[in-house]
Amino acid sequence: MNILFFLKPKAEVSYLYEDFSMRQGLEKLERSGYTAIPVINRHGEYIGIITEGDFLWALKNKFALDLKQTEEVPLTSVKRRMCCEPISIDSNMEDLVTKAMNQNFVPVIDDKGIFIGIVTRKDIIEFCYKAYAKTEQNV
Repeated sequence: MNILFFLKPKAEVSYLYEDFSMRQGLEKLERSGYTAIPVINRHGEYIGIITEGDFLWALKNKFALDLKQTEEVPLTSVKRRMCCEPISIDSNMEDLVTKAMNQNFVPVIDDKGIFIGIVTRKDIIEFCYKAYAKTEQNV
């Protein structure tokens, strides 16, 4: 099965640009309601993800929890503790499922490294459950 079946396109995904300030990143992450969010550069290339915990530890360790100081802090200076490797648009289902076992979503890039969207673990599990339920009905 083609992974595009599961793709949530970039236009429907919350993401941050690497040149955002830490405060901009925090605000957008808060509005999104997610605990982790992709980071891309202005060319659209996937950089990685940043999590609530990354922001929390940066605030604690660098700024003694002073949010005002974060207005001048570039997002690129926030140390990211998680690595969320993307998959290529040409990847197979096995690669997708393997990545999704360890992360809530899987970033998808094209052959030029441009971020094009994500596949959520929820969508994969829902698909597998429906396939399983269908086979159970036929038994």
